[in-house]
Amino acid sequence: MRIAQETIDAFDRDGAVLIPGLFAEWVDTIRSGIERNIADPGPYAADNLRDGDQGRFFDDYCNWQRIPEFEKVARNSAAAFVAAQLMQSERVQLFHEHVLVKEPGTTRATPWHQDSPYYFVDGMQNVSFWCPVDPVTDATIRCVAGSHRWEKEVLPVKWIDDAGFYPDSDAYMPLPDPEAENMPILEWPMQPGDAVAFQFRVLHGARANESTNRRRAFSLRLVGEDARYVSRPGKTSPPFPGHDMTDGDRLREDWFPLL
Repeated sequence: MRIAQETIDAFDRDGAVLIPGLFAEWVDTIRSGIERNIADPGPYAADNLRDGDQGRFFDDYCNWQRIPEFEKVARNSAAAFVAAQLMQSERVQLFHEHVLVKEPGTTRATPWHQDSPYYFVDGMQNVSFWCPVDPVTDATIRCVAGSHRWEKEVLPVKWIDDAGFYPDSDAYMPLPDPEAENMPILEWPMQPGDAVAFQFRVLHGARANESTNRRRAFSLRLVGEDARYVSRPGKTSPPFPGHDMTDGDRLREDWFPLL
């Protein structure tokens, strides 16, 4: 799958682009993996609802080693090849996968956030592919164009109670309100197998799913040749305990395979 130069330029400029049909041949495989994941959650699984919320917002990550469908998609789909083009990197490593399911009538929106402050990865060559396996018109992912170029990262918080994730909040900028501040927001209606590709530093969120249909989404997070381990002032998400990396190291290939 060759990506047009204008798409690569848009990814560099805006930090987010739509790649129609990227996982079109893998929709049934991803669906099967998601259902396996829901039936057998991993240690990081969560239901992200607060008191008064309705529906179910399930998410889980870092299960590719025990859910064969996810590993097949990571290793055999066109994702790594497309990622290399978007990141302009000869090297592509798997960071992790993430499942996010909003059942019909789920009133909880995915809050605005950047992924990068939660991670122990530094570098600009990275991409997250967000792929729905159900048609999406309402519960869409939303990305603030150009936010990957902001001087400071946005303060990371816990989704369930908005508590600060790290003790050093001064190192981060406060979370803005993209709609109130009239920021350029990118979002697209999507068909199963389409993917939004966005950079880890892009501010993004997703609408609630108040429709009568499920919204199952699969994310694949990949890093390029400039990715290096960076320590954070607390436990990261995902935590990857016992990794033994130090600042400036490449991500170890036995944990984060080269694709």
